Amino acid sequence: MKLRRSERMVVISNYLINHPYQLTSLNVFAEKYETAKSSISEDISIIKKAFEEAHIGEIETVTGASGGVIFTPTISKEEAYQVASDLRDRLSESDRILPGGYIYLSDLLSTPHILNQVGRIIASHFKEKKIDAVMTVATKGVPLANAVANVLNVPFVIVRRDLKITEGSTVSVNYASGSSDRIEKMFLSKRSLKPNSNVLIVDDFLKGGGTITGMVSLLSEFDSHLVGVAVFAENQQEEKDLVDYKSLLSVAELDTKNKFIRVELGNLFEL
Repeated sequence: MKLRRSERMVVISNYLINHPYQLTSLNVFAEKYETAKSSISEDISIIKKAFEEAHIGEIETVTGASGGVIFTPTISKEEAYQVASDLRDRLSESDRILPGGYIYLSDLLSTPHILNQVGRIIASHFKEKKIDAVMTVATKGVPLANAVANVLNVPFVIVRRDLKITEGSTVSVNYASGSSDRIEKMFLSKRSLKPNSNVLIVDDFLKGGGTITGMVSLLSEFDSHLVGVAVFAENQQEEKDLVDYKSLLSVAELDTKNKFIRVELGNLFEL
């Protein structure tokens, strides 16, 4: 398929955006668009400059016989801060307060453009890590984990609190639930996670940390490794006993009786 340079650059840009963290040989583009490899290299250089200036992402050129280009999505600090600030304002609405110290998040975590932006922010923060999978627990964290996994171009695995026959053989662990103040059980299919995987845990709302502690315990059962924990929002007032984590938003004050809530940016934005 023979294309003019302007057309070629559009389709190559689209390909890279849709195949993040994937090494692609320049020969793939040269053969597909019936163009010299040197011309493709020039196209990539122009796209790389434009992507970096617009904070769309970074393009790395790998030399050698098995080389090519790898696209890593990014987001500027200014854009990430603006996205988080807008979400902070929306989360500060008093009618979001639910019984038990919870906050209504479903409308935010079901909006595609919000999920895409938050996914880019979290993925950008952990882009230096080698991540093989994103883990979350059913059900509220699933859309967010999916968004992060899409940006990182890795699978995401779902831990369940009830046993599903469709999951096949499972591994289970007990964990202390902060919300119900009792010991509960969580399950993960043996086929969901390969041994020695590097895993990023993602969840929607962090209170005491019992659920995340349970997922960390599951990783050891799969001989896998934790590379980080990221949550959409945390309750700053709850005492937590868990590994280091990063939050996009932090609930600093929550008064269910007087319907008052104060939300700050999370520790992901700390210098």
